[in-house]
Amino acid sequence: MEDAQSVATLLESTTSKIQQLQRAFAELESHRAVTLNLKWKQIEEHFHGLEKSLKSRFTELENQEKEFKRKTTQSQQMLKKRQAAVMAKEEASLRRLQEKRDAAVVAIANVLGKRKNRQMEEQGSSPAVEEKPSDYKASKCKREDMKKLSDTDVKALTNPQLAKLCEENDAQGLHKFISDNRKNLASMKEEIPIALKAAAHPGCLVLDSLSGFYISDDSNIDGKKDANLLGQRRTCIMLMECLSILLTNLDEKSVSMVISKDVKERAKAIAEEWKPKLDDLDLDASNGNSLEAHAFLQLVATFGIDSDFVQEDLSKLIPMVCRRRQTADLCRFLGLSDKMPGVIDVLVNSGRHIDAVNLTIAFELTEQFSPVSLLKSYLTEARRVPSAIKSGNSSPTAQNDVSERELSALKAVIKCIEDHKLEDQYPLVPLQKRILQLEKAKADKKRATEVAKPQPKRPRENGIVGYAPRNTNIAAAADKNFYGRMTDRYAPPTQYMYDNRTYAYPAPADNHIPQYMGPPSYNMAPNHGHYFATGYQYQTAYLH
Repeated sequence: MEDAQSVATLLESTTSKIQQLQRAFAELESHRAVTLNLKWKQIEEHFHGLEKSLKSRFTELENQEKEFKRKTTQSQQMLKKRQAAVMAKEEASLRRLQEKRDAAVVAIANVLGKRKNRQMEEQGSSPAVEEKPSDYKASKCKREDMKKLSDTDVKALTNPQLAKLCEENDAQGLHKFISDNRKNLASMKEEIPIALKAAAHPGCLVLDSLSGFYISDDSNIDGKKDANLLGQRRTCIMLMECLSILLTNLDEKSVSMVISKDVKERAKAIAEEWKPKLDDLDLDASNGNSLEAHAFLQLVATFGIDSDFVQEDLSKLIPMVCRRRQTADLCRFLGLSDKMPGVIDVLVNSGRHIDAVNLTIAFELTEQFSPVSLLKSYLTEARRVPSAIKSGNSSPTAQNDVSERELSALKAVIKCIEDHKLEDQYPLVPLQKRILQLEKAKADKKRATEVAKPQPKRPRENGIVGYAPRNTNIAAAADKNFYGRMTDRYAPPTQYMYDNRTYAYPAPADNHIPQYMGPPSYNMAPNHGHYFATGYQYQTAYLH
């Protein structure tokens, strides 16, 4: 900046320098002996030209300096934003890593707890009579501790009736209370784990609530459509989830007391009863939202009986529940994370690419399965035209079905991109433009169909709807009725030539349209009828 000021000062002093040079040149010219070819005006113009060029160049340099400062400021701001984004991603990655570590620690603790429980069960199976009183005292003390804890927590419940029902082990009443207060389901789900502490045997209470999950074979109730049965099944799943939340907040001894050996055996018996019924479920019919498969997996996870079932059989149920929000946590708890690539392949092969993308991102398998590639493949499948439509032998309904399928697929892809924040990898603008094109084409087809439909004709004053076939007898009958009513005033001089035709008149006097009873004749008398330009005859209104 100082250099620029010094240059500006030198440029301002140019005028004084030129004046000094002028005086020196005049003094030199007064002492010259020979006439010089140069004139002072030429020298002055030369120096003024130099001054202008220097000033213009200086102005350009100043503008370039300002532009450079502006670009430098923008670059610094962009770097700050990128640095903030990188820091946010690092924090998110650290948070996810910590969550994974916590989940791994919980899984390891569960496995160790299961092993200890098995060892304790094996040791407890030996006929040591003297150890039973001590175990009984320990379990009794533990129950008293849970009872004290529940007494302090129950006071804070907004639904004290939950604690009362749990304390009374009333599974049916608990079902009814949850069904009646389904509007407050979110708050109840937070309080049910606390209310379960009031139960003497929380595990038995939850198992009792599963009694009505399946109906008898003799019943005519449709398990997929009956609202009451579906609501009861959702309540069963929620109660098992709440029991799992309760178990995560207890120590190992309390967990072994709640999920005792007898409770595990009972849960295993229920799971063995449910498992054959899952074989009848259709993978496509369930559409990834099967309550039966979800309840089975939740039962196995909550009561820790996954070791009694083969992991391959459990992993086959994942496609049936992949749209349930608890699926990822269930798979991790059951140790099925290694089976996810095979599950994703099954979903892709069955055309359920959106579900495959959800599981891919949930288990961080994006390197093995690219979400963008899966979504593009899904749109390609949706746009594929069947061979019947390509051959030109299809109906308009089939073509509309193809457009509707593509439109639904586009909306599902856009929602998936927004949910997982994939806009940088898959822009939304082309997809939104395609949706507008399909909706416009759909609206145009609808308007064209409405125009092509025949419009109903409005009835005329004489009761004729639309264009009636040509019938000259109407006018003839009208004339005959008209002249018939005037016989008492005027006697017709001659007999009309069409009086001998056979007509039958209707009984009501207010209906002036005769019924046709004979062959028509076209030798009509003049001025006895009214005709359209097309040749069709119409009847005018009577004036009485």
